[in-house]
Amino acid sequence: MIDELRKRMIVISSIAVLFVFSGILAAMAIFSVRQLNNRMDFMAERISDGNGIFLPFDKENPLPAGAENYPGFFTEETPFSARFFTVWFDSDGDFAQANLNSISSVDEKTAVEYAGAVLENGSRRGWYGSFRYHIFDAQDGIGVVFVDGSMNRATTKAFVLTAAAVTLGGAALILIFIVVASRRAVRPLAQSYEKQTQFVTDANHELKTPLTLILTNIDIVEQELGHSEWLDDIRAEGKRMSELVGHLTALSRLDEGDLPVEKTVFSFTEVCQDTVSEFSALIDQKQLRLTALIQPNVSYCGEEAAIRRLVSILMDNAVKYCDPAGSVMLSLEKKRHPVLVVENTCQDVASLELDRLCDRFYRADRARTAGTGFGIGLSLAKAIAATHHGSIWAYQAGAGRIGFQVTLK
Repeated sequence: MIDELRKRMIVISSIAVLFVFSGILAAMAIFSVRQLNNRMDFMAERISDGNGIFLPFDKENPLPAGAENYPGFFTEETPFSARFFTVWFDSDGDFAQANLNSISSVDEKTAVEYAGAVLENGSRRGWYGSFRYHIFDAQDGIGVVFVDGSMNRATTKAFVLTAAAVTLGGAALILIFIVVASRRAVRPLAQSYEKQTQFVTDANHELKTPLTLILTNIDIVEQELGHSEWLDDIRAEGKRMSELVGHLTALSRLDEGDLPVEKTVFSFTEVCQDTVSEFSALIDQKQLRLTALIQPNVSYCGEEAAIRRLVSILMDNAVKYCDPAGSVMLSLEKKRHPVLVVENTCQDVASLELDRLCDRFYRADRARTAGTGFGIGLSLAKAIAATHHGSIWAYQAGAGRIGFQVTLK
């Protein structure tokens, strides 16, 4: 159990770390790309304002409107370092002229082809290959400015990749620390659990012998003095105590998790049929209706004794807490895996915390008014199902009816 808790802590912590670091990396990438686009758009708009060329640099007012958002990006040398070209079209949409003075990798034919493609696209700004373009209204038609963004994109890509490497490296170091520190973190719990397990084991040994002697002496006294209701009460309480000790011991062994499960192939159908047969007399005594829908020839590979105990616990729970003159139903069918369902009449099902019924020592007071049981039977059934890589859950099977479904893998 402690190892399982440690694994869960590592998994949850790992997911949290990866989620946070992935969010940070995604935010950095989005912010960097947005900044790149904004800077390139600012550059293209400056060229558009000059009708395809840079306006003369104003030394008295060196930063044009908007340039304060990009410190160091726009300087007196920017017009000489920027690579761009401009294409104009007249009012009829025909090619008018092109300015290729600030670009060497594009000829006039390619420039017109690029401009025509972005005009068909309909968007006034965006990326076309490695160029950031901007469509603007010219004096006698329309113009398209293309600014080379290959260097800026390469810089942004390198930054994002570096940030990704640093982020992933940091996440990996944190995960390694979590794995190493998790053992120390669960050590107090492990020590407490070991003491608890030892206490249960010692209590089992200390109580088992006295309980056996008490029950044996009751039989002897009854033979000598005759039947007595007081002796019946003592015997009943002694059996309840013995049952409690047995449940606690079984839970302790199952919680250890390192006990081997002796798996064999057995008939699940026969297990259910035997259990129904064992409870038939009690069901008749309590005047309940029993329905058994057991699919024939259902086999399962597991620990037969444990599975018999699981089915018995569910049947005992259903009979014990079934409403007077109610009904109990047990069904077994083979889908992808064996599915066991036990239902019983329970008018208070709507008020129950169904997700807590299998919790250890939990008792739903409204439904469990019989004064019997310790609230560990269903938790033991849950532990047995878990050791067989299965699951158990409670559900409301219609109005005034509760059910438990067990799926074994």
